[in-house]
Amino acid sequence: MQETIGFIGLGIMGSGMSRNLLKAGFPLIVWNRTASKMTPLVEAGAQAAASPADLASRSGVIITCVSNTADVEAVVLGENGVIHGARPGALVIDMSTISPDATRQMAAQLEQKGIHMLDAPISGGSEGAANGTLSIMVGGEAAQVQRAMPYFQAMGKTITHVGGHGAGQMVKLVNQILVVGNALAMSEALLFAQAGGVDLEKTLQAVSGGAAGSWMLFHRGPQIIARDWRPGFTIDLQQKDLRLVLGEADRMGVPALVTAQVFNLYRTLQQAGLGSEGNHALIKALERLTGLEVGA
Repeated sequence: MQETIGFIGLGIMGSGMSRNLLKAGFPLIVWNRTASKMTPLVEAGAQAAASPADLASRSGVIITCVSNTADVEAVVLGENGVIHGARPGALVIDMSTISPDATRQMAAQLEQKGIHMLDAPISGGSEGAANGTLSIMVGGEAAQVQRAMPYFQAMGKTITHVGGHGAGQMVKLVNQILVVGNALAMSEALLFAQAGGVDLEKTLQAVSGGAAGSWMLFHRGPQIIARDWRPGFTIDLQQKDLRLVLGEADRMGVPALVTAQVFNLYRTLQQAGLGSEGNHALIKALERLTGLEVGA
């Protein structure tokens, strides 16, 4: 039997993800804090909900994709939250990036009501959300992962069950360490190329196919050269994730040298009012140290 999907959070990522669920033929109900963002999905065939609780009362599977831990807790556990509308046996899938510990606590509270939960954070930027090619890291019970697989396959390409509750969030934080490390290396390399006077596009072409190639370089290198700061993922959201990384690293006693450095470089950009720009604008922090502008 085909389950009705409820989708909460229609931002940069959620709008593309929910549209792909519709394209795959799943009955879809949507809710977003800013109601106007529901209109395009409703016009495409989704139904609108009055609240997260209303959405949950009409859905077998409820997906959340919002900004931070507090937002997830509000839409799942808060007044008019999912927990007040979901039926026993329903499945909540949180695809936000939030605290692993908060995830485990939320799963326990939902379990008391007979509601299942998976944490399934995503990577792949707005392009991956729009194209249905996201990487999805899933924590929770194997039977529920199997139940959710058709929905994951509509939104993503690489779907990995990585462990129990909270494990998906931990692996996403591993992902973010690698993302910002790549971003810093890319920024440093492109600034070096600019100072060296070489052709930037030919440089990208030369290095992208070899050992130095990466998703970040392939997708964001050309944007930097074009001075295009439109976000696939904003600096503000990246900083939220890096706070989670640094908090977990501190708790575990693990060094996070590059992550801490990038966090502080991003902080200078936030202070300059650039938090809504794409995370590849990290290079601007290095440009300010040298007086150079890449691609200018």
